[in-house]
Amino acid sequence: MNIAVKPQAAVEDVSAVPLAELNPGRAKRFQDDTIWPVFERLRREDPVHLTEESEFGRYWSITRWEDILAVDTNHEDFSSAEGITLINQEALEEQRKALGDRPQRRGAGFITMDEPEHGPQRKAVSPTMAPANIAKMAPIVRERAGQILDSLPIGEPFDWVDKVSKELTAMTLATLFDFPFEDRRKLTYWSDVVTNQPGHGPVTSWEQKFKDMYECFGTFQQLWNERLDAEPGIDLISMLAHNPSTRDMPLEEFQGNVILLIVGGNDTTRNTISGSVFELNRNPAEYDKLRANPDLIPSMVSETIRYQTPLAHMARVAKRDVEVGGKTISAGDRVAMWYISGNRDETRIERPNDYIIDRARPREHLSFGFGVHRCVGNRVAEMQLTIIWEEILKRFPRIEVVGQPTRTFSAFVHGFESLPVVIPARN
Repeated sequence: MNIAVKPQAAVEDVSAVPLAELNPGRAKRFQDDTIWPVFERLRREDPVHLTEESEFGRYWSITRWEDILAVDTNHEDFSSAEGITLINQEALEEQRKALGDRPQRRGAGFITMDEPEHGPQRKAVSPTMAPANIAKMAPIVRERAGQILDSLPIGEPFDWVDKVSKELTAMTLATLFDFPFEDRRKLTYWSDVVTNQPGHGPVTSWEQKFKDMYECFGTFQQLWNERLDAEPGIDLISMLAHNPSTRDMPLEEFQGNVILLIVGGNDTTRNTISGSVFELNRNPAEYDKLRANPDLIPSMVSETIRYQTPLAHMARVAKRDVEVGGKTISAGDRVAMWYISGNRDETRIERPNDYIIDRARPREHLSFGFGVHRCVGNRVAEMQLTIIWEEILKRFPRIEVVGQPTRTFSAFVHGFESLPVVIPARN
C-alpha cells in the first residue's frame, strides 16, 4: 500500500499574492506542505526578496543556491551574533517579560558567535564528532538500532516518528552527552520545547515553555558541575567543561551551547529518518532500487537530506551594506538563507523536485550549511541514518506508510510530528 502523492491542504494560488506581500516564512505553509510554489516563484521572479512586515519583522529571503552560498561563506559581512533563525516577535516579547530586567542575549551558543570567538568554542566539542570517535560509537548505535527495530509490532499500525526516529536520536544524544540513559527522552522533549511555540508540539503556554527550559538548564548545570570535578571524558559536556576556551564561559553561553547541541543533534537525524520512509513510499521505484541494492543506502541518505532539508533556513544579520543578487542589503537587516529552496534550485540541481536515490552527486546539497558554521555533527547524523537503514533492510522487506504525516508547525525545523506506518507480516 502506497500513499497518494498529494499535500495535506489546498495549495494557495501564490501567483495572486502581490510579490511585495509574500512572506515565505509563514509556518502554516510548512505544516501543510504547501511551501513549494512560494519558493519556485521567488527563485524565478525575486530571488533576493524583502518582506517588510511579518511575524518575524522585516527580513530578506535568499532563495537561489549561488546567493545562499555567497551569504553563508561570507562571515565577514554577515553576522550570527543576533541569532541564526527568523525570530518570532511574539516569542521575543514573551521572553522579555519572563526575564524582566535580567540581561538577555539571543542564542548564546557558539553557532551564534562570530570569529574569533566562534572557532575555539566549536573546536572544544569537535573531538566528540571526530571520525575516530564516530567509529567507536557506530557499534553501539548499531546495537541500539537493532533493539529498536526488533521491538516494533508486525502487521499493526504504529507511529514511526515516536517508536523509531525519536528513540534512535535520543539514544545517540544520550551517548554524546553521557546523559542518564533512562531519561534520554527528556532530550527529545526539550528539543521540541525549544523549537515550538504555544499550541504546537508539547508547548501549551509561554510559562510552561520557559519552565521546561529552566529544568533543562538546571539538569545540564548539574552535569557540568559533576564533569568539572571529574577526569576529562569524551562526552560533549566534559569537552566543554575541561577545554580552556569554554570552561570559564558565562552561564548564558553554556545554556546556548546546550540548546544548540540538543536541537542540532536531534532534528536533522530524526526528521531524515522519518523523511526517508515517507519519500521511499511516495516513490516506490526508488524503494525497489534500494531493496535490490543496499549499497545505495549512503546515496539515499544524502538524497533524503537534500530533499527533506531538515532545517529550512538559517539567518544572519548584515554588518554593513552588502549587495547580493543585485539588491542592496543594508547594515542591520536580517537575512534568511532558505536552504530548503536552494536544494530545489533548477539552475543547480537536475530534476530537483524528483527524489532520486542514485544521483551522480548525492552529497551536493545545502542542508548542512557552508563556511565556518557548517554543521559540526553532520558525520554523526549520516552514520546514524546509514546504520538504521542497514538494519531495516536486514529485517523488513518493506515499511508501508498508511496515512498522511503530521508535519511540524515551524519555518525553521522542517520535520514530522507523526508518521503512521505498518510493517507487513511475512507470508
